[in-house]
Amino acid sequence: MNNFSQFDLTGQVALVTGAARGLGRAISLALAQAGATVALGLRDVNTGGELAAEIGALGRPCLSLQMDVTRLEQISHAVDDTVIRFGRLDILVNNAGGGWVNLPEDVSEEEFDQTIAKNLKATFFASQAAGAVMRRQGRGCIINMSSQAGIVALPTESVYCLNKAAITHLTKCLAVEWGRYNIRVNAVAPTFIFTPGTEEALSDPAFRADTVERIAALHRIGEPKEVAGAVVFLASPAASLITGHTLVIDGGWTVR
Repeated sequence: MNNFSQFDLTGQVALVTGAARGLGRAISLALAQAGATVALGLRDVNTGGELAAEIGALGRPCLSLQMDVTRLEQISHAVDDTVIRFGRLDILVNNAGGGWVNLPEDVSEEEFDQTIAKNLKATFFASQAAGAVMRRQGRGCIINMSSQAGIVALPTESVYCLNKAAITHLTKCLAVEWGRYNIRVNAVAPTFIFTPGTEEALSDPAFRADTVERIAALHRIGEPKEVAGAVVFLASPAASLITGHTLVIDGGWTVR
């Protein structure tokens, strides 16, 4: 028997939001290495040149797109431009996100609204735009960026936590709605990963020691490639029967 599913994305077109750095950068490179053509959704299109060159060096086509996910017209244009350039859209990775650290009693309306806009709202409307293309194609795969913060309570991150919990449930809802079109919708939920976004927090020795201790099984901070590998798996034929699932990548934090 030699027809086992492969982790091969040759011929598929992927769009990654928040692609410029950190997890988005690693995911974009991993998808390209697996054979995908990659469109880079960038908050500032002028920041993607180095990454585009790296993907080009792998022999893969690449397209840099202006895509501030808090602006719905840019989401729509990025999806449309991907399809115009490459003829299809097979994979959407909703990676863009972020938030503030603040006590719940001190959260301002602006902080609340902007965290919703960057995370939950952006994920929903990017999925809506990509889903329209995928329904016409009769297939597709959406992978959302949740977090261990959507499973456990992190002090001073209540608004971020509620967004990531909502993304986990949205993933289930879209999987049920769009399964009839052969669209799979999953999510990944990482722990603290070494990225530019976590560098400041992890530079505090006490915070880092507490974080490592809470990562109960492996006791180490994750690397971007460890999240990227899970995304490639969920996007690949090897995961063809998986939908509505959130894959936790937390070194054992949430099993305590």
